[in-house]
Amino acid sequence: MTDTSSTVLYEERGAVALVTLNRPAALNSFDRQMHHDLWAAFDKAEANPVIRAMVLTGAGRGFCAGADLSSFDFTPGADRVARADPGPIIDQAFNPTTRRIQSLRMPIIAAVNGVAAGAGASVAMACDIAIASPQASFIQAFSKIGLIPDAGSSWLLVERLGLARAMALTFTGDKLPAQQAKEWGVIWEVAEDSVAAAMAMAERLAVMPTKALVTSRALLQGATTRSLSEHLDLERDTQSTMGRTHDYFEGVQAFLEKRPAQFKGE
Repeated sequence: MTDTSSTVLYEERGAVALVTLNRPAALNSFDRQMHHDLWAAFDKAEANPVIRAMVLTGAGRGFCAGADLSSFDFTPGADRVARADPGPIIDQAFNPTTRRIQSLRMPIIAAVNGVAAGAGASVAMACDIAIASPQASFIQAFSKIGLIPDAGSSWLLVERLGLARAMALTFTGDKLPAQQAKEWGVIWEVAEDSVAAAMAMAERLAVMPTKALVTSRALLQGATTRSLSEHLDLERDTQSTMGRTHDYFEGVQAFLEKRPAQFKGE
C-alpha cells in the first residue's frame, strides 16, 4: 500500500517505477526530507531487478518549484548570513539528487505536469527524457531572489539551448512554455497527459537493452568535454564492453533469426 503521507510516493507498475514528488501544497518544492525520500525511492527501484525504467512526476498542479525557501532561516541575528547560506543545502542535497538522477542504472523520464521552477527545472532537465503537459512551464527563477542557477541548470541550460537563450532565460527569469521548450530542445514532447505519455515511453524502454541505454547516456553526457579522437577511442572501448553482454548476443541472434529480441537488461 502506498503511504500518501510521504513527501515522495513510490509505485511499481510492471517493469516501471513511478516516483511522485508529493508536497502539492508547496508545489512540490524541496525540503531536506524530500531529497532523502527521493533517494530512498531511487534505492528501492535500483534494488529490484524487475524495474528497468522510471518515471518522475509531481503531485497536484506543479512538477517542482525548486527549493522550499520557507525552510531557510532568515530570522535576525548575528549568524543570519551563515544560517541562510544556500551553499550547504546545494552541496548536501540538490547536487546529490542531480548526480543520482544522472547515474541511475535505468532510464528515467520526467513527466512535467505543471510548473518546473528553479531547481525543479534542473531536475526535469537532468532526466534522460522529459515529456510535459501543455500547461507546464520552465522558469529560471534564481535571478528573482538574487541567486544563480543551481542543481545543474547553469550547465544543462547551455547544453540544451546554447549560450544566447540560456543567458536570456537566466537573466530575465521569464517563463518558458511547454511548446516552446519542445521547440528549443529542453524537452522531448508535449502531451495532454504527461504521466501517461511518460509511462508509455518508460514501458517501451523497459524492454530494451538497459545497459546499452544507460551506457549511451554516459557517452552522450560527456561528448562535449572530449575531442572527437578521444571520444572515438572511448566508443571503441565501451563497445567492446557492451559486446560481452547478454543483450548484445540476443539482439544479433534475434536480428539474424528475424524475430523480436528478448532483452534482459544484462
